[in-house]
Amino acid sequence: MSKNPFITPFESLPDTLPIFPLPGAIVMPGAELPLNIFEPRYLNMINDAMASHRMIGMIQPQPDAQDEGLCITGCAGRITQYRETADGRIELVLTGVCRFDLGDELATTRGYRLVVPDWDRFAQDYVDDDERAQHRHTELIEALTRFFDVKNYEADMPMLQRLPTVRLVDSLTIGLPFSEAEKQMMLETVDGEARVNSFIALIDGELDIPESVTRH
Repeated sequence: MSKNPFITPFESLPDTLPIFPLPGAIVMPGAELPLNIFEPRYLNMINDAMASHRMIGMIQPQPDAQDEGLCITGCAGRITQYRETADGRIELVLTGVCRFDLGDELATTRGYRLVVPDWDRFAQDYVDDDERAQHRHTELIEALTRFFDVKNYEADMPMLQRLPTVRLVDSLTIGLPFSEAEKQMMLETVDGEARVNSFIALIDGELDIPESVTRH
């Protein structure tokens, strides 16, 4: 992740974190997720976060969970854009900071859920690991070109080509219509180069292209 001067250092990440459970919605370190907040409990959450460390945790519910169960891993993001609307909503952009494993849940009186995050497994989110993945950049762009052509998606390919390899994968993991399970798999993959490999396999799988054909 680039050295953004506004991002909380790893050793200063908070001991507690408000969470926003939302199926199919993840954020990745260094990538951006736009959100539209309107439920009272989550308006409370955003207001409380803005008054403290400006961070919330995005995490997916467990599939088919009957007891508000959550996936084991989420990602904390910092509120980097914020706008209040006349109809009582908050529009914001969340920039991913660091992933976390789920710890204890704490009682609150503000409606939203609060947890103790375990950051230890994801210290690498503060390391720029793009150099190790750079050798797959051309293959990634070729795979994306095929994918967008077949799916009839519009994309600014020159802009995408300029993005660092891992940043490109993390940003598109958020935006492309992968399943909840596929997004969770990418989120839980610690190593950036491994995420690039998995991402290429995912989009080739969407096109029924055997992985052995695309590997160099």
